[in-house]
Amino acid sequence: MRILLVGAGGVGSAFCAIAARRDFFESVVVADYDEGRANRAAEADPRFRGARVDASSADSVAALCREHDITHVMNAVDPRFVMPIFEGAFAAGADYLDMAMSLSRRHPEVPYEKVGVKLGDLQFAKSGEWEAAGRLALCGMGVEPGLSDVFARYAADHLFSEIEELGTRDGANLAVHDEDGNEIFAPSFSIWTTIEECLNPPVIWERSRKDADGGWFTTEPFSEPEVFDFPEGIGPVECVNVEHEEVLLMPRWIDAQRVTFKYGLGEEFIGVLRTLHALGLDSTHPVRVPSAKGAVEVSPRDVVAAVLPDPASVGPRMTGKTCAGLWVTGTGKDEQGNPTGPRSSYLYHVVDNEWSMREYGHQCVVWQTAVNPVVALELLARGDWKGSGVLGPEAFDAVPFLDLLREYGSPWGLRDDQV
Repeated sequence: MRILLVGAGGVGSAFCAIAARRDFFESVVVADYDEGRANRAAEADPRFRGARVDASSADSVAALCREHDITHVMNAVDPRFVMPIFEGAFAAGADYLDMAMSLSRRHPEVPYEKVGVKLGDLQFAKSGEWEAAGRLALCGMGVEPGLSDVFARYAADHLFSEIEELGTRDGANLAVHDEDGNEIFAPSFSIWTTIEECLNPPVIWERSRKDADGGWFTTEPFSEPEVFDFPEGIGPVECVNVEHEEVLLMPRWIDAQRVTFKYGLGEEFIGVLRTLHALGLDSTHPVRVPSAKGAVEVSPRDVVAAVLPDPASVGPRMTGKTCAGLWVTGTGKDEQGNPTGPRSSYLYHVVDNEWSMREYGHQCVVWQTAVNPVVALELLARGDWKGSGVLGPEAFDAVPFLDLLREYGSPWGLRDDQV
């Protein structure tokens, strides 16, 4: 296996640190628009080398694949670059993985009722071409989407005879402090992606509404708030509906009545996002800004990302834990597959920032995101996972993945709640 990793930011660098401890691949080309950053990430292992790539150009991605005889392209950049990387991998005859799918476009008339172009639609439209070519595009293989989708497969195969709801619930008790110990606003993940997810109309899927838009519909941002009790000392966190790929992936492979995604953002974070939206600072459309050297055009969202701390740099000043998981309700089953009555289970994965910084030198959110595609690539290299077309993690057996995640030193958990 010869991997092209596109993106040497926080997640890409953590990917390198994790993969460097494994032996399932021959080489990794770490590519970024900033070749210096790529070279620094590539220092993790002699099997790695840095390169420059234009992630907005399918031709640039394809050329790099051909130059290095790449077998698998790993996309670790913002979702706005999904399609050129996806298309570049296909043109070069390589398999493809990503952690976020092609972007959505809201319904032009009723954006908070009906879906428009959904997350991943542009990729799923190409599935037949990938399948005919015998190539695999494994999409949504980060932590969220990714690990929760693996949990959905495991729950359907081993825990439930009937599933009422698959509810991804993510939360944390993370805090970032300045040099004087004061807590500051510093997102632990790409603010560009966070704005995209949180201010777009959230998507929900319900089987009872399959007659319209396949069961998918939208609501207002931050809708249906609920307090969810997260494990391992994180505790209760208010969660709200957010647009996310799990809701677009799980119903394609898992039999359930309802699929949701809720994120524990917190009151301060929601307030900041509302303010950015009110001021137009969430926009990706360039605006003309006068300057002493002449007017320049710049995207407001890119400005926001530029003035906030780099998520990859906040690890030493961060404390707490992050949790990604799937809350499943329905009817349980025994080892023979017989129904056992009502069941409510939370399958989860918690990473402590102190541990990830000590063991890998990367903060917990980017580490938790990066470990899952490394595990998936190892399963593909071993032949435990195989397939063709555009597939989500739900299309594969969950047990080898969860067993290997434990081997990586980061076990998952299961909590059964009273019903």
